Amino acid sequence: MAAQIKDKEAYQRLNYLYQAAHCVLAQDPENEELARFYCFTQRTIARRLVLRQDPSVKRTLCKKCCSLLIPGVTATARQRRKHGKAHRFTVVRCLSCGQSKTLLNNPDYCLWADRPEAQQEQQKQADRSLPIKNQPKDRKSDEPVASKPSSSTAGT
Repeated sequence: MAAQIKDKEAYQRLNYLYQAAHCVLAQDPENEELARFYCFTQRTIARRLVLRQDPSVKRTLCKKCCSLLIPGVTATARQRRKHGKAHRFTVVRCLSCGQSKTLLNNPDYCLWADRPEAQQEQQKQADRSLPIKNQPKDRKSDEPVASKPSSSTAGT
């Protein structure tokens, strides 16, 4: 059973704003200001409600100007390699403000949120947040279970 998501409506709104920004840029790349407004609103809501966004969403937003980073439209993406090392990086540069993001290209790297340990910790936190009345009570097997007499037999 999946744990209940806190602030589900807020996450739906963030998702809607992110998709709206993508659609605006897909229809007309000149509407960059409207897409930036949607992304800025999304970031403001996430900060105000202290919500964590998925890393894949955060990678596609410029930290400086809140622009949606789409390679070839609002950003450039270049592959770089450190000299003497086998580490490869993707450098995404925002065309609006010039801010650069460096992302590691490691196929073996796994985000913490995708690891099984993180899922277990989230499940434990969800279990702790459940009200006590909804959690099952442990009964001892040697105690008899008392049942109330039904109202139809009690009056006769």
